[in-house]
Amino acid sequence: MARLPRLCPQGMPLHIIQRGNNRQISFICNEDYRNYLGFLLDGAMAYGVDVHAWVLMTNHVHILATSHYDGSISKMMQYVGRYYVRYFNQQYRRTGTLWEGRFKSCLIDSDQCFLTCQRYIELNPVRAGIVNDPGKYPWSSYQSNALGLKNELLSEHEIYLSLGWDEYQRRQRYRDLFEDILNVELVDDLRNATNSCMAFGSARFKEQVEQLYQRRVKPEKPGPKPQ
Repeated sequence: MARLPRLCPQGMPLHIIQRGNNRQISFICNEDYRNYLGFLLDGAMAYGVDVHAWVLMTNHVHILATSHYDGSISKMMQYVGRYYVRYFNQQYRRTGTLWEGRFKSCLIDSDQCFLTCQRYIELNPVRAGIVNDPGKYPWSSYQSNALGLKNELLSEHEIYLSLGWDEYQRRQRYRDLFEDILNVELVDDLRNATNSCMAFGSARFKEQVEQLYQRRVKPEKPGPKPQ
């Protein structure tokens, strides 16, 4: 089956997953995490990308970002991959690839699903059983979005900003969202959409994207294909 072209349009949030090759460990010590985030900041600034949320796990990363220019997110990820792999290989005296091919991604319906995706990303360490509170995991954006830790990488999305009149109210209301368990079906839909490079959102959102970009962003309906 032919691979669908990636969509990285300007102004539309994108959920990104990049996994270590064969699920191998991609971060070994704290310095690795710090270097990756530094390269991500450099790439975001160089190519005009706003990064709203992230989590770095031992063998994969999640990022939620919006680009100012078409294709900028792909350029940012290429930049991060090039410099981080060089650093990692030199640090651990290894050669070859680190990541599992190209990154996976899906378009996010900002009106309906932006905060769902952001919570999904920041709850990864909790789902993995690493911590019982997302605030205790140092390598995610939760400490910035929910607790106010200043981070130069963070760019707050307008949906997040609409949570309150000031930063204190926004952070409180954002923390309140984490009191509710994420809907299992929504989580599965987000995972499937990201792994297949589709779109995550309402049926209307998906139809609009398909009309705008002339590219399928939802799974094909089962059944015989026309001859």
